[in-house]
Amino acid sequence: MQKESNIIDTLRDFPDLTPIYRETITSKLVRVFNREIEDCRNYLSANRREFYKVLMITGGYGNFTLGLNKYVINSPAIIFIHPNDIISWKKISGESAGYYLLFKKEFIHQQPILKATLDRITLFTDKSKGVIRVDDTVLPGFIRLWESMYTEQHNASQLGQDAIQAYLQLMMIDSARLSNFLVPEPAGDEYGHVHRFFALLESELSKVNCDAPLNMRTAKEFAANMLLHPNYLNRVLKKHTGQNVSAHIKGRILDECKALLLQTNWTLEQISYAIGFSDQPNFNFFFKKNTGLTPSEFRKMSF
Repeated sequence: MQKESNIIDTLRDFPDLTPIYRETITSKLVRVFNREIEDCRNYLSANRREFYKVLMITGGYGNFTLGLNKYVINSPAIIFIHPNDIISWKKISGESAGYYLLFKKEFIHQQPILKATLDRITLFTDKSKGVIRVDDTVLPGFIRLWESMYTEQHNASQLGQDAIQAYLQLMMIDSARLSNFLVPEPAGDEYGHVHRFFALLESELSKVNCDAPLNMRTAKEFAANMLLHPNYLNRVLKKHTGQNVSAHIKGRILDECKALLLQTNWTLEQISYAIGFSDQPNFNFFFKKNTGLTPSEFRKMSF
């Protein structure tokens, strides 16, 4: 069912989003994955997600950035990631091992006890507590918790989700009890520019509405807002993400077009105006060039 709204606050999970690395898309409220089976070597999360993530690393170490903080992960660790966090991961050595868990905001709403624990134990919101080193003495206990959650996700009943939230609470409590928080290093000026660019890009696109079009659409406009030369910003983005500024802007605009087509009842003319196209034919050309479908065909095929 389409959502009637004049403002789209978040980008829905679509199977063809364009960030550099796309998390495994799931329609379930909570999922647990084994890093040995489903993992990636490197990624930078550019777009706001609709799910929280907990990552348990027991092998396949590397460099992790959370906002403007950089962590060198060279031993077992648990990482708590809020949906709005801009993160990156670069694997350095070893074979991936461990688990990760994704749970959507709706899962919290259905689990009031879990919400109370999240509010009380601020691992997702306090950036000084987001990355925790796990010593060998307690590692087996954490692994048993993850194995239990991994098994329970195949329980289709409500009791399966209840069990996962109970294990998740216990993991959060044990993590907070350890208080073995990793001290970050500054991510550096270049990554700071990357972070600021994605934060600005998300801020601009999250304000899309029928009353006013996008203020910025070009690399030159974003660079000017950041008080940087466009060539320098392009070079930094290309170095750290593999894509230049224009490619990221185009990909994010395309994602927002899809969100508006699927989540609203806006006309194509309204969407075209909100995204900043001079007219609907230009919007149609842009969308078909990048998806192979016209906006109307995309909307019809999705329902």
